[in-house]
Amino acid sequence: MIAIIDYDAGNVGSVEKALKFLGQDVATTRDAEKILAADKVILPGVGAFGDAMEKLKGYGLCGVIHEVADKGIPFLGICLGLQLLFERSDEAPGTEGLGILKGEILKLPEKEGYKIPHMGWNSLELSGDGRLFQGLPREPYVYFVHSYYLKAEDERIVKASTEYTTHIHASVEQGNIFACQFHPEKSGNVGLKILKNFVEL
Repeated sequence: MIAIIDYDAGNVGSVEKALKFLGQDVATTRDAEKILAADKVILPGVGAFGDAMEKLKGYGLCGVIHEVADKGIPFLGICLGLQLLFERSDEAPGTEGLGILKGEILKLPEKEGYKIPHMGWNSLELSGDGRLFQGLPREPYVYFVHSYYLKAEDERIVKASTEYTTHIHASVEQGNIFACQFHPEKSGNVGLKILKNFVEL
């Protein structure tokens, strides 16, 4: 069973639909026991960093997510779900993230000819050994919607990057923790392959 953490932060339905299309048994829940009993866990998210951290705290989910990480259960953060795994964000100064991974979330810099938020399809540059990207072409196209981006402290965890007004760490992997700034559930066949790679870990 795959648990999708429900903390009132957006794209839960589209993630659930994509996983069911792949034939997976899915539970959208904020129940700690269900999450900790799952074979895999996904933290989706659309919205603001500060609000999301408040919701995770309010529902008592921060400790649950740390426990998932410590138990070695495969865990996937999507979009805001990636950002929350890190230590801090320009979007919410003074608010601590989950701090499971080291790095910070920065505001996309303005650049002539580019619109922020970054909404649309971009190609990824893969580092070659990311488990989520097995069986994909070297520069797969995926769908982004964001105004803030990851700068990971240790670039060795970065498995995909892209360029949009700056260099963006678009996907990371460390042990059982995986995360994507883009939306695999909205990225067509490429995104379905990424999710399939995750469920088959």
